Amino acid sequence: MMRTRSLRVTAAIGMVAMVLTACGSDKKSTDTTVVAADTSAPAGADTTAAPAADTTAAPAADTTVAAGAATTVAAGAAADTTVAAATSGDMKKVSLQLQWVTQAQFAGYFAALDQGFYKAEGLDVTIKEGGVDIVPQTELATGNVDYAIAWVPKALASREQGAGITDVGQIFQRSGTLQVSKKASNITAAADLKGKKVGNWGFGNEFELFAGMTKAKLDPAKDVTLVQQQFDMQALLKGEIDAAQAMRYNEYAQVLEAKNPATGKLYTADDLNVIDWNTEGTAMLQDAVWANTEKLGDAAYQDQTVKFLKASMKGWIFCRDNAAKCVDIVVAKGSKLGKGHQAWQMNEINKLIWPSTGGIGIVDKTLWDQTIAVAKGTKNAEGTTVITKDPEGLAYTNDYAQKAIDALKTEKADVNGTTFAPATVTPTEGGN
Repeated sequence: MMRTRSLRVTAAIGMVAMVLTACGSDKKSTDTTVVAADTSAPAGADTTAAPAADTTAAPAADTTVAAGAATTVAAGAAADTTVAAATSGDMKKVSLQLQWVTQAQFAGYFAALDQGFYKAEGLDVTIKEGGVDIVPQTELATGNVDYAIAWVPKALASREQGAGITDVGQIFQRSGTLQVSKKASNITAAADLKGKKVGNWGFGNEFELFAGMTKAKLDPAKDVTLVQQQFDMQALLKGEIDAAQAMRYNEYAQVLEAKNPATGKLYTADDLNVIDWNTEGTAMLQDAVWANTEKLGDAAYQDQTVKFLKASMKGWIFCRDNAAKCVDIVVAKGSKLGKGHQAWQMNEINKLIWPSTGGIGIVDKTLWDQTIAVAKGTKNAEGTTVITKDPEGLAYTNDYAQKAIDALKTEKADVNGTTFAPATVTPTEGGN
């Protein structure tokens, strides 16, 4: 799963770069900055984590959340009415490292600062964009940032190498990874990949696919032709591969934003088949908020973590209930992808978060265990697994997310989204 810096650079030069580059100053909030970074590979691309000593700190007791009375967070609503607005002298500087650039994948964090939710908690937040040479979990483990967003399997690989980090907020409750094919290929499940040309990105993004094929009794080395896919959908559109790897909130939309030469109109979902690894049972947990394990032994950092999670969760609740407004926030931040693409992405991201049965940010033990099983038991084409043993120490804790949820529930916030219904978003040509 891991690769060296030289391989990263070589891969980046060879791939068709995604047009996902952006940074911009917040036109509304004064308590944050957005720091841009190099962007030659997608959010999923893995990189090598520098070792950092791991330590066990705060208790890892698991908690569950009962659904309670709820209200939505309205657009333009005042930030946390139970917390007096902090003066500039009271603000605590906090930094968050994203795993990719400004897009709706991270809308909840941008909404939290745009709507003043961080400020209401006394936090002066700087959001740092990700890039091809930035490993969020390494930035966190080495003390360069206070929190980071990273996929669970990638972070666990870094932990096994010594990075002292803990999942304190499992924002995405579902995997967003798909295998997409044209309807004529008749690929509706992993077993149907037999004899097909199967694209995958590699670099640690392939394990759900390999686990799915293995579960379907296919030998990835013999039963399919594996093709190194660039980080776009051109190989599928040109007929060079039968099935392409895609994130449901990004590359899948790129197909729907392209013209079908057979009809002269945009592709529709009816033109395609999709393998969803959540359905196949090999999905792995993705975007989570990670904290520095050693610092979690400090009471002040513990308190800060609860406040950061509370404001971030409030941002995601806001984006669930005000998706169009959050699209505007992301576009205003400077995302170079069109508003139409961001609208699709926002809707799909909400599907990955809501409903949150145990409450937003709570780790589902069953899905955590499934992630560990796939990460430890699935070999890729090189015979490598994501991790070699069960995670040690404080790999995750629900303690801080639970405290944040409890605080939100006192404000009558809907932390479960049980009644969430996704919108119908019509793709636009080129995502404009």
